[in-house]
Amino acid sequence: QVQLVESGGGLVQAGGSLRLSCAASGITFSSYAMGWFRQAPGKEREFVAAISWSGGSVYYAEAVKGRFTISRDNAKNTVYLQMTSLKPEDTAVYYCAARPGYNGRSYYTGSSYDYWGQGTQVTVSS
Repeated sequence: QVQLVESGGGLVQAGGSLRLSCAASGITFSSYAMGWFRQAPGKEREFVAAISWSGGSVYYAEAVKGRFTISRDNAKNTVYLQMTSLKPEDTAVYYCAARPGYNGRSYYTGSSYDYWGQGTQVTVSS
């Protein structure tokens, strides 16, 4: 079955960095676009970043543009989210998600994705 397993979350001070990883299995990873979403307590899930199946196109939410970088290693079936200059408002559970690369759906909408990980907590202290 399909599994997406996130790792790399934790507690960090404002201004610090973290790198999240999401290891995928049960799918042909190189054919899937991947996304990162987050959900803070009491808030709706929101888009963070996405990357096309080839890695040739990347997309970011305005709130993280210039601070976060999404990348993928198709040989390792893994997508990464490098987060720098972290702010307390980045505190959330971060989820990775997968959708077929050619389905034409929006990268920015959670409902476009077929598979989700269990999430990893990121806490940024002020």
